[in-house]
Amino acid sequence: MTDNLPMPISAPLTRAQKTSLINLVRRAARSEILPRFRTLDPTDISEKTSALDLVTDADEMAEAMITRGLQMAFPSAVIVGEEAASRHPDILDKLAEAEMGFLIDPVDGTWNFANGLSVFGTMVAVTRFGKPVYGLIYDPLNDDYVTADEATPSFWQGPRGRRRSLVTRETRPLDQMIGYIHLKLMDAETQPKVAALYPEIGQPTALRCSAHEYRLLAQGHCDFVLSPKMTPWDHAAGTLLCQQAGGHVAFLDGREYSTSIRDGYLLSAANEETWNTVATKLGFLTETEADPEADTKED
Repeated sequence: MTDNLPMPISAPLTRAQKTSLINLVRRAARSEILPRFRTLDPTDISEKTSALDLVTDADEMAEAMITRGLQMAFPSAVIVGEEAASRHPDILDKLAEAEMGFLIDPVDGTWNFANGLSVFGTMVAVTRFGKPVYGLIYDPLNDDYVTADEATPSFWQGPRGRRRSLVTRETRPLDQMIGYIHLKLMDAETQPKVAALYPEIGQPTALRCSAHEYRLLAQGHCDFVLSPKMTPWDHAAGTLLCQQAGGHVAFLDGREYSTSIRDGYLLSAANEETWNTVATKLGFLTETEADPEADTKED
């Protein structure tokens, strides 16, 4: 009998569509991002909400190019880029009702990029009714990427055909953990409470780049990522990559991740045991809310 067997999960994109998407992102990096790295004029950089929240010509031009390509390939999809959503936040509401949506972060880690630091990346996620079902994080400088969908495990793809599967790291004690904590994105009252836990954590830090933080988590090089800022382009691809590499993702109050959730503290961890260890320490955060008006954000 086969009536009670679970239905197989179909990939949200065909192999050809994935290849086309990756090539589109690569072309945008080569034509719009890399030529501007370390060559930006001050007039090419603007503040959005603060001196730490920047946008550059590379962000705008790469997003426009990727958006055009996706519109041609997927004319019925809802396509949301970070810069477009910054100008028109209401477009985010369409993702929850869209059978296929795309989230684009053209240059994640814009502050790093604008200041000549080599820690930035391009992220694209496909969503189905607000749930991430495909994720891609591309490193323009190294021309490699990490990707997965809900039907396949995460893997790293490098130049010249090199490829390897990804597995998150095994459980370790809190005082040996490496964790990325976005302290300055929390409200002022909460920051000291979280900072007080730093001596108990092996290496609490932040890269100011969700793309590389999530890549390192999926590759087994760190233990958790904690963020209070629910801009979906920062998390949709990375959370899926973490889960498909063996990790565990949920808000501290237990909710599953969805792009439609805009509040709370999101914890992505190498495994469920690590998630529980960190969540227990941070349990007091469920008594407060992440500050949606924080004046800094992850680009």
